[in-house]
Amino acid sequence: MKKRIHEKHPLAIRWFHWLNFPILLVMIWSGLMIYWAYDVYRIGWGDTTILKFFPDSFWEALNMRYRLAEGMGMHFVFMWLFVLNGVLYVAYTLLSGEWRHLVPNRHSFREAWLVVLHDLGIRKTEPPVRKYNGAQKIAYTAVVVMGIGSVLTGIAIYKPLQFWWLRDLFGGYASARLIHFALTMGYVLFFVIHVAQVIRAGWNNFRGMVAGFEVQEEHETVNEVNEV
Repeated sequence: MKKRIHEKHPLAIRWFHWLNFPILLVMIWSGLMIYWAYDVYRIGWGDTTILKFFPDSFWEALNMRYRLAEGMGMHFVFMWLFVLNGVLYVAYTLLSGEWRHLVPNRHSFREAWLVVLHDLGIRKTEPPVRKYNGAQKIAYTAVVVMGIGSVLTGIAIYKPLQFWWLRDLFGGYASARLIHFALTMGYVLFFVIHVAQVIRAGWNNFRGMVAGFEVQEEHETVNEVNEV
């Protein structure tokens, strides 16, 4: 027999989560339109290139060439939505006390390593079950820090003369642009890992972020469920 367990994730957290997903996708998409106009980043040394971000075939396949003005317009509009959603999310977590579940503690990094070993199949014993494990705490907190970094570096390269002190704080225009790009690649990596983990965790975990509750086996106590 099964029972319904209410509110794994509060309604506000679910709203912020699902609003941020399309907003960030549009930010990445429009950012690529802007990046096309000055596509210089690569992995390599001297005249040797191991990996180029991105080959010409990439731009042609996604039809992003010659869309700089469109990309800038979309980027600057959705930037304000990204900032507003982020500010409200941080304010809610602070005022509601949800930050206690999200901010890493002294045990989080050791636990995160155990989570990685378990996910890779190297360690059979499951890590402690709670609302957010150590790996999730580190990842979700890192995304908030990355969001702040994206906004600040974005301002630095958008208005480098007006916000010269912010530009210089990041080591100049070129450095701020590189950090902004690296953070964007970090979001893409986070998306890939996050979606893979959601698929691996199954429908019950996904339902927790959609409907706010999970369905647990009858033999599990309420205290155990509240720690998931």
